[in-house]
Amino acid sequence: MSVIYVLLTISIVVAIFFFVAFIIAVRSGQFDDSYTPSVRMLFEDELVKEKTTKQN
Repeated sequence: MSVIYVLLTISIVVAIFFFVAFIIAVRSGQFDDSYTPSVRMLFEDELVKEKTTKQN
């Protein structure tokens, strides 16, 4: 039974570590992407054309 408590404690510590790392990454702006959405509409047609030409 004591093994379960040890494993539970370790898993909670690891989960808290990853949560803190995620919060730090979000606050530092690592996931902000302001360039791709504005350019995506320019390249969508080319991707569709490539898919249709490969199928023929």
